[in-house]
Amino acid sequence: MSQALPKLVTFQEFVEWKPDRGRYELHDGVIVEMPQPTGDHEDIIGFLAEKFTLEYVRLNLPYSIPKTALVKPPESESGYSPDLLLLNRSNLVNEPLWKKESTVTQGRSIPLVVEVVSTNWRDDYFKKFGEYEGIGIPEYWIVDYLAFGGKRFIGNPKQPTISVCSLVEGEYTVSQFRGSDRLQSPTFPKLNLTAEQIFQAASGE
Repeated sequence: MSQALPKLVTFQEFVEWKPDRGRYELHDGVIVEMPQPTGDHEDIIGFLAEKFTLEYVRLNLPYSIPKTALVKPPESESGYSPDLLLLNRSNLVNEPLWKKESTVTQGRSIPLVVEVVSTNWRDDYFKKFGEYEGIGIPEYWIVDYLAFGGKRFIGNPKQPTISVCSLVEGEYTVSQFRGSDRLQSPTFPKLNLTAEQIFQAASGE
């Protein structure tokens, strides 16, 4: 007996269906329920959101950090809910889906995006890496505080690593930071943070 294939949905169908509770993404037409993040995961996101906010306020930049906005690659039926999304509000007038669906599709609207790695690490290192690069997002952080990623990404032996992906001529170049390494951020060049400070946010230190 043949098994019926699951029905693929469009992005429009997804946003109309998407419930207020829970966190969902659309991966090439397939609805994916995201796991409830751990407290450590949330602590890191909160810590980074605070540091980024202090920087963009200090620099008087037209940025904000939304709570539930989606990122949609223009050429696919996908929609991602990043752990942390930095918006350039001055470009939102050019975003066709922003007003009604709080969705951005252009790299000019997204100076920086962060994913904190959990057990579905392949999404962050493969799928979202390629999609965010294709959209043209200038900077993408992969915060792998529990060293979930494959050895080819974070080394052998595996250790907690932050990968900062910077868009250069349409492709990401990756710089990695561990321990006392001071992060180098193209968006916030004067950001004074080490990898360890970010990892410690997870342990409440």
